[in-house]
Amino acid sequence: MLEAIKKDTLLPLKKDTVFKEKKDSLVLQKKDSISLDSLKPKETIEDIIVHVAKDYTIQDAVNKKVTLYNEANITYTEIDLKAGIIVVDYKKNTLFAKGIIDSTGYVQKPVFRQGSEETVQDSIIYNFKTKRALIYGLKTKQGEMFTYGEKTKRVNDSTLYIRKIRFTTSDKDNPDYYIGTSKAKIVPGKKIIVGGSQLFLADVPTPLFLPFAYFPITETSVSGFLIPAFDTGNSVRGIGFQNGGYYFAINNYVDLAITGDAYSNGSWGLRANSNYNKRYRFNGNFNFSFENNINGIRGFDDFSKSSNFNIRWSHNQDQKASPNSRFSASVNLGSSKFFRQSQNQFNIAQTQTNSFNSSINYSKTFVGTPFNMNVTATHQQNTNTEQITMTLPSLTLNMNRVYPFQGKGGVKKNAIQKMGFNYTLEGQYLINTTDSEFLTSKMFETARSGMKHRTGTNTNFKAFKYFTVSPSINYEEVWQFDYIQKKYDANDNIVVTDTLRGFKSFREYNTGVSIATNLYGTFNINKGRLKAIRHTFRPTISYNYRPDFQEKYLQQVRNGNNPNDIESYTAFDRGIYGGPSGGLSNSIGISLNNVLEAKMAPEDPDSDEEDKKVTLLNNLNFRTNYNLAADSLKLSPVTFSAGTRLFKDKLAVNLSGSLDPYKVIKTASGSIINIDEFNPGFLRLTNANLTANYSISSEDFKKDSKEDTQNNQKRDPNNAPDVIGADINPTDGFGSRAGINTDKKDKNKSAELYKATIPWSINLAYSTNYRNNGIDSGEIGVHSLMFSGNVELSPKWKMGYSSGYDFKGGAFTFSRFNFTRDLDSWQFNFNWVPFGTNSSYTFFIGVKSSVLADLKWDKNKPPDRRLF
Repeated sequence: MLEAIKKDTLLPLKKDTVFKEKKDSLVLQKKDSISLDSLKPKETIEDIIVHVAKDYTIQDAVNKKVTLYNEANITYTEIDLKAGIIVVDYKKNTLFAKGIIDSTGYVQKPVFRQGSEETVQDSIIYNFKTKRALIYGLKTKQGEMFTYGEKTKRVNDSTLYIRKIRFTTSDKDNPDYYIGTSKAKIVPGKKIIVGGSQLFLADVPTPLFLPFAYFPITETSVSGFLIPAFDTGNSVRGIGFQNGGYYFAINNYVDLAITGDAYSNGSWGLRANSNYNKRYRFNGNFNFSFENNINGIRGFDDFSKSSNFNIRWSHNQDQKASPNSRFSASVNLGSSKFFRQSQNQFNIAQTQTNSFNSSINYSKTFVGTPFNMNVTATHQQNTNTEQITMTLPSLTLNMNRVYPFQGKGGVKKNAIQKMGFNYTLEGQYLINTTDSEFLTSKMFETARSGMKHRTGTNTNFKAFKYFTVSPSINYEEVWQFDYIQKKYDANDNIVVTDTLRGFKSFREYNTGVSIATNLYGTFNINKGRLKAIRHTFRPTISYNYRPDFQEKYLQQVRNGNNPNDIESYTAFDRGIYGGPSGGLSNSIGISLNNVLEAKMAPEDPDSDEEDKKVTLLNNLNFRTNYNLAADSLKLSPVTFSAGTRLFKDKLAVNLSGSLDPYKVIKTASGSIINIDEFNPGFLRLTNANLTANYSISSEDFKKDSKEDTQNNQKRDPNNAPDVIGADINPTDGFGSRAGINTDKKDKNKSAELYKATIPWSINLAYSTNYRNNGIDSGEIGVHSLMFSGNVELSPKWKMGYSSGYDFKGGAFTFSRFNFTRDLDSWQFNFNWVPFGTNSSYTFFIGVKSSVLADLKWDKNKPPDRRLF
């Protein structure tokens, strides 16, 4: 009994103790250490993998693999992968993707997208755990740069290492050019760093080799050096470089480029160019250029040195910025000889103009009032005479016409209710100077200032049912803050004019009335399509009266040794607005306006179209005055003008001139004056001007072209396209990088030759004038034909031209030719002035993309600046 009890108690106790102790200690310890370990790694698959395929999906549960076939697509976190075949291995935490081979070749290549980055490759292996990838046959785009790699290792989301890589801006599968290198590192969205690289053109290696290269790839501009263009010494300046410098990407709104030139003979140039743009507010650009030009050798007779500068500023305000005020600027000022002597300005058209013009304008409308204000600073510069005129500033305050006697609700029925009043205030600070005194204190010594007030009222009413009577009265007051005083210097026998500062003013007024009516005449013809001709005749007779306001302001000064030689003047004669009007004016004015129109039936007599009105004569106007108060020569010359449009409004012809009713004689001094005696034929043609503008293109010969018809309707023949070549080559730079196949309709053009028609255009401008002084025989002053246009030899070959012929001089005028070729990723441009004082050429070939803008070749021969 005792043995049984001992056995029962001891054996279970030993068994339980050992088993429980071992089980509890080991199991619980293992369980606790695993479950509570703070360093436990995350699950490799962090999110749900969504996969689809067009044909089939095979799931291998044993090996934990999923195979997707045909148009397979997997999305996982921010990863989106599309391919022909995708295999997901959950054991190895990897996926493999490749394309499919069919009758058309290797298709459905893997397209891997992660965030904003997208790559195309032949095949890819991606590890979910390490987030690394091995890529074969990579194609990716960073900014404007396309990258092709044979084998790529993706280390993480921001770094790729590639072997046997090609860089290009061509988006073709077989790029027309590329930069080849053995290895490279890409940081998407930031930079590309490559080792030794070589330029290939159509897979043909070139001698251009670089030991290393760095390409910044950013969505915003970055600062960097600007590679200069080297000059091999094709002019008297010697060898040197042009347009080298540094580009500053200041911020998202403004940038700055500092460039310069240097030549072996000591000539140099410096330029600063800045562009700025703030969306919905304003945009513009500023350019400053300074050049120190040296010709010849110091110490020799032909040595010369000149310093020229030019400032250009353009500012535009967005219409949304302020609906009631606007600020704009268009500035072009500097040395008169800048474009003629510059060694780095190839806008030859600028050398054909003889003026610089600038304007800075601020305008404001005062809401709720009839007033508006305009403040303008202007600049006019004649590059031939080197005379400069500036207003700093000019102020204009206008009051729109108001009708104080109008009826309720703005009703204006009778002459009193139609009576309107207006007011204008003008003020100017005027400077007249020269190139040599510009921007010096001397330019302000002869400055003049003044103000003018103008107001008036008019109304109109019907008389005898068919006549419109319009009486008016105007008042004007001039304030001047400087005036002149003349005195005779007996020692030098001259009249000395002094300009004095002080306030002086004068007032004047005039009144008048005009009577006008319209007369209509219709001539029914009904011959062919012509049904009728309508003549509109608008005669106007006016009467104006103005007293002599000059008489009370006249002063006299002795003009020579003879005491009886007296000169009359007023203190206002050199003022901004001139002196008071002299002589009594009591004149009758006559104006005759004519318009001639035709009524044409539609081409198809059975159509429902209405008759078409065609203008035969836009205007035929005559105008003259008869001064009742004049003691002689009471009838003013008769001026006339006429204009018409022909050939579906493609040709605009304008004629103007003047007819003198009085005879002329030549005085002893040689001057020609009129005498109070009518010509035998009454009216003598003194001058006439004829201009004609015509534009035509190959599109005009296409039938049933709606786009053509719309373009013809919008075309204004009186505003003809450029005919001297100003728009062929842009200012600054040897070659244009834009303007070829940039329109939407040009994007899909191929380089095949035209089979039948070659697109072309031509713009013609004819001008001639006639002068007759009444003594000598009449002569032709100007007689020339200007022409310009384009010929598109192929969809990507274009030739532009501009020239002219002077029939009087018997020679061609300024001529220019431009050849452009769109080379897909590259662009070729050749500008040529074959003869004349501006004989020159510019040659450019380079990559269009701004990323590789320095991959170019510039060659130029500037005009011989010694001729100017």
